[in-house]
Amino acid sequence: MKWQQVKFKNFIQLQRGFDLPKSFMQEGEVPVLGSNCIIGYHNEAKVAPPGVVTGRSGTLGLVQYTDSPYWPHNTALWVKDFKGNHPKFVFYKLQTLNLETFNGGVSVPTLNRNVLDDREVSIPDHEAQKRIADILSTYDDLIENNRRRMALLEDVARQLYREWFVRLRFPGHEHTRITDGVPEGWERKRLGEMAYIAMGQSPESTYYNEHGEGLPFHQGVTNFGNRFVSHRVYCTALNRIAEAGDILCSVRAPVGRLNVTLDRIVIGRGLAALRSQTQNQSFLFQQLRAHFFKEDLIGSGAIFVSVTKKEFENQELVDPPGRLKRAFEDVIVPCDEQLRVLHFQNEKLRTARDLLLPRLMSGEIAV
Repeated sequence: MKWQQVKFKNFIQLQRGFDLPKSFMQEGEVPVLGSNCIIGYHNEAKVAPPGVVTGRSGTLGLVQYTDSPYWPHNTALWVKDFKGNHPKFVFYKLQTLNLETFNGGVSVPTLNRNVLDDREVSIPDHEAQKRIADILSTYDDLIENNRRRMALLEDVARQLYREWFVRLRFPGHEHTRITDGVPEGWERKRLGEMAYIAMGQSPESTYYNEHGEGLPFHQGVTNFGNRFVSHRVYCTALNRIAEAGDILCSVRAPVGRLNVTLDRIVIGRGLAALRSQTQNQSFLFQQLRAHFFKEDLIGSGAIFVSVTKKEFENQELVDPPGRLKRAFEDVIVPCDEQLRVLHFQNEKLRTARDLLLPRLMSGEIAV
């Protein structure tokens, strides 16, 4: 397999995206791709698929691919001309070029295309490009399949919670008296009475590292996932600890965003860790998700919203009878366990793909 060196400007042509303020987005199914993710949906597309998009301003280095019509935001760059190269290969190749190093901004990171255009890029022929893209896509397809299964499991839990504890159509509801919106036998309680709460405290930054020394450290939502946090920063000062399985809730803007840690971690001042006092952790997670249905519903602050421990503990929730919470957990705990299994599967798939990616893109592994 023969590889050739070409200048980046002869590899692809990048084009700045289109302005679209959040207030101008109309309800629709067209994804609006920002610098690092889908930032909303619109009723009009600007570009036909396939689409490859990377950050222009703000977040640099992340690359997105779409098979559907889309709107590339002005904070992003989209591939206007693939110049005969395989689109999926281009998507993977861009991930190996360290685009974040081509920062020409001062206060806001901005991709300097003038410098990038003259960079040499090594590429194989089109058939080899397709074979490489197919190999890497196999991993991404498995990851996406697992992600969809996880979304379905999340929806099962959310819908069952709403049916039983919001719409009040729980088992036996036909024979239960409801007064002022609260079924007989249910109680109104403070969050502090239902959960053990640990508020985070941030150590000095001299204790932080990125090479795995100490415990994983989180002080905000930066590394929150759909359900589980991922680790990047570690800390050797073990001040405030969240145990494996604890619910993490952001207490500084955005207040109320939730995740779960699968490991023992150190938490900083932007987070609180919660654990059910009655060992109904799956129920508590769904209850908090319903309570904080919108971010920043509680808290105050001149610059950014935050919430005190007292205000957080005093959040009022409805506490159903133990038998009903146990019945809910009997259904949902297996779903949560399957979520953990799928999450770990995806972690392994991403690791394997990321090990292959640079070796395939350099020609070290022949295809």
